[in-house]
Amino acid sequence: MNARTIVMSALGAVVGLVALVLVIVLPAADETCETGDVLVGSSAATLPQLGGDWSGDPRAAASSTPAPTSNPAVTATPSLAAGVGPLRRTLPLEVGTFTISDVFGSRGGDHQGIDMAAADGTTIYSVSDGRVVAAGPASGFGNWIVVDSVDTNGRAYSAVYGHMWDSGVKVRTGQTVTAGQPIGMVGSAGESSGPHLHFEIVPGGRFTGGRQIDPMPWLDGAPTPDVGGARAFSSDASCVRGFGSAGGLLAVGKVPAELEIWYRRAGTVCPEISSSLLAAQAKQESGFRRGLTSPAGAQGLAQFLPGTAVSINPDDGRPYVIDADGNGRASVWDDGDAIIGQARYMCAIAHKIAGWMAEGKVSGDLTALTLAGYNAGEGAVLASGGLPNQVAAHYSETRPYVTNILSMEPQYRAPGAQGRFTPEEGGGGAQVVEAAHDWLGTPYVWGGGGAQGPSSGGFDGPGLTSAAVFAASAGAVTLPRTAEQQWEAGYEVPITKIAAGDLVFSDFGRLGPAQVGIYAGNGRMIQATPAASTRGGGGVVEVAVPGDARARRVL
Repeated sequence: MNARTIVMSALGAVVGLVALVLVIVLPAADETCETGDVLVGSSAATLPQLGGDWSGDPRAAASSTPAPTSNPAVTATPSLAAGVGPLRRTLPLEVGTFTISDVFGSRGGDHQGIDMAAADGTTIYSVSDGRVVAAGPASGFGNWIVVDSVDTNGRAYSAVYGHMWDSGVKVRTGQTVTAGQPIGMVGSAGESSGPHLHFEIVPGGRFTGGRQIDPMPWLDGAPTPDVGGARAFSSDASCVRGFGSAGGLLAVGKVPAELEIWYRRAGTVCPEISSSLLAAQAKQESGFRRGLTSPAGAQGLAQFLPGTAVSINPDDGRPYVIDADGNGRASVWDDGDAIIGQARYMCAIAHKIAGWMAEGKVSGDLTALTLAGYNAGEGAVLASGGLPNQVAAHYSETRPYVTNILSMEPQYRAPGAQGRFTPEEGGGGAQVVEAAHDWLGTPYVWGGGGAQGPSSGGFDGPGLTSAAVFAASAGAVTLPRTAEQQWEAGYEVPITKIAAGDLVFSDFGRLGPAQVGIYAGNGRMIQATPAASTRGGGGVVEVAVPGDARARRVL
């Protein structure tokens, strides 16, 4: 008998009781954020029409993919305790291919899922019908897949799959999947000691205010509980929060309330451009103020030049600014039209630059280059082979524009949106270490990283410390870009009183320190080091604190 069977058998006797208790405490479907239609319709619940699927969007049909061979390890279909209909749930791995290597709530309560040890390359199946809202790199997980679904009792939830290798992610953001469909392969990327699947169920949505529950009773048929977060069938945008779309990555309450749903929808146009990036860009462009016209003639929230607004998007043959809000006109002065148009233009630029990068004509970070293309024109990126460098304005305007938006973007990103780490209020320096741990193994890239996380695929020393401190402080503390500048932040503490999360500086010269890392305890620190360094193997690694170290406390 394998570990899965043992665990399931042990739980079997209590599942009925658990389900009964859950039904007793579940609130009625008459909350402010829900409609009377929550329990009406097909037993195979569908996602609301939210995200990029506005009327006439050709991507809506293209994103649906027929299910390949299903997982034969489909769970039983007991009558749901809430009495709504049969479940459509499968196990994420086939019976007999895995063992449970860690349970929910272990590690002092920090383990928010279950670990299913399996051979490298074992097929991962979607546990339910849903829409992929994240697929690819994630701190801590190496790579992850997040699928948003709606249970037969009308409750929104996400399924999270972690630690796949790059080659093990077999779906894309925006794709529709079905229960039992292969979506990935087991790996050991990120913070992992061996091949396994980290699996979570998050009622309310992983990016929309939900909270993890123990997946084991849920896999055995327990209904999805209400723990807060998104209400998938609500007509109130503040309750849906971008559920079922990549737009859920936008932090709640960071943009004007009437614009939030549009930034969430805009974040679903293409996986290269997130809702949080678009919000930060809008802050830079217009400060979310309507009715603006720049000296150059750029108009509205997204500061479109009139000629650009009506230009044809090569991705779909329509103008960049379309009638997204359905009022019968396409206008840069309408909130929805402008914001969706901003996303469409950014995505088109990203796709064009990505093609140039593949051809070797351009190099650099795709997000930064796309922002530069929006500001200076994509032709300037091509002519420069990267960040624009042809005229004085590229240095005085375009480059600061890119830097400002990238530094602001994390403020608009939902905590934990890139992986495991989510800051807690009052966590202090220990959370800086926890955030840094999520990036262990990330490559070293000179000039890479910052508050927004890695850039060009990696970090240098001050890029890592900036990202970890920003994440740990929930965006409250943004460090400057260089080690010398970071030496001016916070206050110095004697090396004998150094504590976890303090910044460790070394290699002092006339202008200040050349190296910076994060103290992890026991004489060790986490630092991004070049591969040729004699102090580490390259990338984000844990190394000994050097003899000339001095420390500063920033949290």
